Amino acid sequence: MMHESSFVPPYDAFFKNKLAAAYEKEKGIKVNYEVVSVGSLLTRVTTAAENASGPDMTAIGFNWAFLFDDKFVDVSDIAAEIGKESGGWYESAQESVVVNGKWKAIPFGNIGQLMNWRTDWFKQAGYEKFPDTWDELLEAGIKLKKAGHPFGFELGHGFGDNHGWLYPLLWSYGAREVEADGKTIVIDSDETARAVDFCRRFYKETMVEDCLGWTDVNNNKAFLSEQISCTNNAESILWAAKKDFPDMAKVIDQSENPKGPKGRFHMLNPLCHSIFAHTKDQKAAKDFLRWLMAPAQAGPWYDIAVTYYQPFLHHYDEAPMWKVEPRNLPYRDALKTAHLPGWPAPLSRAQSETIAKFVVIDMFAKACSGKSTKEVIADAQAQLKQIYRAS
Repeated sequence: MMHESSFVPPYDAFFKNKLAAAYEKEKGIKVNYEVVSVGSLLTRVTTAAENASGPDMTAIGFNWAFLFDDKFVDVSDIAAEIGKESGGWYESAQESVVVNGKWKAIPFGNIGQLMNWRTDWFKQAGYEKFPDTWDELLEAGIKLKKAGHPFGFELGHGFGDNHGWLYPLLWSYGAREVEADGKTIVIDSDETARAVDFCRRFYKETMVEDCLGWTDVNNNKAFLSEQISCTNNAESILWAAKKDFPDMAKVIDQSENPKGPKGRFHMLNPLCHSIFAHTKDQKAAKDFLRWLMAPAQAGPWYDIAVTYYQPFLHHYDEAPMWKVEPRNLPYRDALKTAHLPGWPAPLSRAQSETIAKFVVIDMFAKACSGKSTKEVIADAQAQLKQIYRAS
């Protein structure tokens, strides 16, 4: 089993020391858990898939089930069994793993991206709770920046924290790249223009300047070094603060994304498990994944990460782990309004290319760095036309 190194180290240790040992004792099969560095998993998956060699199973993310459709085993049979056993799947789980009607991965959990904020500084600015709309958050951010506590949201070429707020912002204004038919490009709209105009103002009036070049580690560091008062991130900020900065942890809270004119949205950032088609004993691999996802094994594995991975199975909606840290509850609730980049269009090669080329991210970032709204939308429109024409 190949996995990307977790931001919550006990999660990897639990698999190696507990789950793998338990399976070997129970079934006589040794399971090797190979951890690769953050950001390198896609490269490693690509190498294994193209060379038809290497690990039998792998963790995957985003839309990789589509990218490697013919390289992954159909696991629809065990997905149905797991769902029946554990209260059914969230609908959003299927958005990332079902390709041409077949489950090409078993969803494990969502690594949600929500608002992380300093309650003490917000309170000083007159806010007892997190603002409910983007406009209200802008108003709060202006006050906080003047007080020396700016915001910091990733606008660079990272792999999570940029998507985590920019796509939901786009959708909350009623804008999107492509229609549900997966063909009709609609990025050039009044709704997109309003989202871009808001983002430019939000950046200029609330944020530190250098977040234009940030990747996923920068906002964590800035928050934990008390340079910023609000960002969009996974649960890792609070987890790290509780471990290394306990006093700061007391004044950190987490909230769902603000609403826009057309509602509240969140990023689907799924961690799933796939079996490579080159695996010599596919039944053994399926048997292991089936065993892994049973409550007796999956439950403690979820618990050890303290809801960093939000389960896609309703069996865990009221699980004890949600009571360990009530501040994490918004991550569970956000699953109801979470989508993959490119939504509402289905998984496709063009959608994958759009993500890989940061078309939407760069549209917003270019506006923040000075280009006109008309220019950045025209650039995005041209890129999308080229990508979808070639697909």
